[in-house]
Amino acid sequence: MLTGKQRAYLRSLAQKEEAILYVGKAGITEPVIAQAKEALAARELVKGKVQENCLYTAGEAQQLLCEACQAEGVQIIGKVFVLYKKRPDGAKIILPGA
Repeated sequence: MLTGKQRAYLRSLAQKEEAILYVGKAGITEPVIAQAKEALAARELVKGKVQENCLYTAGEAQQLLCEACQAEGVQIIGKVFVLYKKRPDGAKIILPGA
């Protein structure tokens, strides 16, 4: 579970990132989950975006992906969401107070 300070730190890091995960009309499919898992394993912090024609809100998409990837939701702004998952083999991102 992330603390408020850790979440704020991750939000500041995510601000500089581009969205690399897109949820479209098909919703949360196996390929989207696989892409999210791969991106989280490589980066730890992933920014995603819900397309206009998607039936999910950003919050719903974030929640479903968090459950599927065992990740934590960091932030939701409009149609953009941020996911975080610490790498088990050594974190790239050092969280404050961790």
